[in-house]
Amino acid sequence: LKVKVGDKEVDVMNSFRLYITTKLPNPKYTPKVFARTAIIDFTVTMRGLEDQLLSKVIQTEKAELETERVALLTEVNSNKKKMKELEDNLLTRLTNTQGSLVDDESLIEVLRVTKSTAEEVNEKLAIAADTEIKINSAREEYRPVASRGSILYFLIVEMSMVNVMYQTALEQFLGIFDLSMERSQKSPVPSKRIKNIIDFLTYAAFRYTVRGLYETHKFLFTLLLALKIDLQASNIRHNEFLTLIKGGAALDLNAVAPKPKPWILDTTWLNLVQLSELPQFGEILNQVTRNDKAWKTWFDDAEPENAVVPDGYNNLDVFRRLLLMRSWCPDRTIPQARKYIANSIGDRYAEAVVLDLEAMWSESTARTPMICLLSMGSDPTSNIQALAKANKIECREVSMGQGQEVHARKLVQSFQATGGWALLQNCHLGLDFLNELLDMVLQTE
Repeated sequence: LKVKVGDKEVDVMNSFRLYITTKLPNPKYTPKVFARTAIIDFTVTMRGLEDQLLSKVIQTEKAELETERVALLTEVNSNKKKMKELEDNLLTRLTNTQGSLVDDESLIEVLRVTKSTAEEVNEKLAIAADTEIKINSAREEYRPVASRGSILYFLIVEMSMVNVMYQTALEQFLGIFDLSMERSQKSPVPSKRIKNIIDFLTYAAFRYTVRGLYETHKFLFTLLLALKIDLQASNIRHNEFLTLIKGGAALDLNAVAPKPKPWILDTTWLNLVQLSELPQFGEILNQVTRNDKAWKTWFDDAEPENAVVPDGYNNLDVFRRLLLMRSWCPDRTIPQARKYIANSIGDRYAEAVVLDLEAMWSESTARTPMICLLSMGSDPTSNIQALAKANKIECREVSMGQGQEVHARKLVQSFQATGGWALLQNCHLGLDFLNELLDMVLQTE
C-alpha cells in the first residue's frame, strides 16, 4: 500500500494510524470526509457530564463507596473474562477431540472444571449484581448535585450564543464545582448536605458567570437560570417556557379569531391566543371579550404587575402571572420577572452583583490571570493595590505600549519566582505579547 505525500509515494505499514483532533465545537464535515474517516464526537453531553459530576461528588462525599464500586467493576470484568476463557477453551477441546467424547478423560476433567468454575463465577456475578444495586442506590442520593451542576454548565456554555466572547471551558466549571463541595457547609445528614452543596454551587456559579457578562446580559442569564432549574424540577412545563419566550410571534392575525375591541394591540391579541393554549388560560379569550372594561382598567394601570387581575387570575402563582404580563404588557415583564426570580431561586439572585475583588482573589490560582474589561473612566488599579497591601503582597504595574513587552516579561518572570502581583495595564496595546504571556502562565513550572 502506498500513499502520495507531496510529490513522493511513500509505503504505508498496516499498523499505521492517523489521529486528528480539533477543539472546534460540533465541526461540520462534508459527506466525502465522513466516508473516508471515522469521526468520533467527544463533546460532553448533559447526561454524560451529570455522570462525571456524580463520580466527583461520590469521591468527595463517599470515597469508600466509589472505591467499592470501582473494585466491583474490576471484579465483574475479571469474572466475565474468566468465563469467556473457559468457554473458548472448552470449545477448542471439543473441536479437536478425536474419537468418542466419553472416552476422553482429559476432556471430561475440563468439563468438570468448567462447570464448577462457571457455577462459582455465576454465583459471584449474582452477588456483584446485588451489591451494584445497593451501591447505585446510595450513589443516586447525590444525583441532584450532579444534575444541578450539569444544568449550570450547559447554561453558561449557551451564553456564547449571546456573545461569542462568553467562552467557558469545562475545566473552569469543574474548579467551581470542586470549590463548592469544599466550602459548602458540612452536615452529617445527607439530605441537608446535598442541599448545602446545591445552594452554594448555584450561587457560586452565578456570581462567577455574572461578573464576566456585559450589564445588558446579566438579567437574561439570571432569568434563564431560574427557568432552567424550574424546568428540570418540573415546576414549569416546556410549552409554558416556549410561550414565555416566543409569545404569539408565530401566529398570523388573519388565521385567528378577531380581536373583540380596537384598544387591544394586534401583538397583544396574538399573544393571548397563544396563551389560551395553556390549560390555566383556556377561557381567557372569552373572558376578555365579556369583561373588556375590567381588563382595560387593569391594562392601563401604571404597575399592572401589582394590581388586581380580573376574572380570578389574581390567584396565579408568580410564573403564570409572568406569562400573563408578558402577553399583555411586555414593557412590565422585567419587574414581574424579578419577582419570579426571587420566588424561584431567592432574593439574592434578583439583586445586582457587586464586584468583590477579594472573593475573586480567593477563587483564583497562580495560573488563572484576572482580566478586567474597563469602560471609559474606570480604573481598578487603586482597588487592586489596596487589596495587595492589605494582604502584604507586593504589587507592581507596567503600562503596555511600544517596547514595554521587555519590562512586562521581566516583571512576570520575577514574580513567578518570588511571589507577587503583576498588573499589566492597557493590554490592547500589546496584543502580540499576550500569546507569549499565556504560555508563560500555563507552562512555567
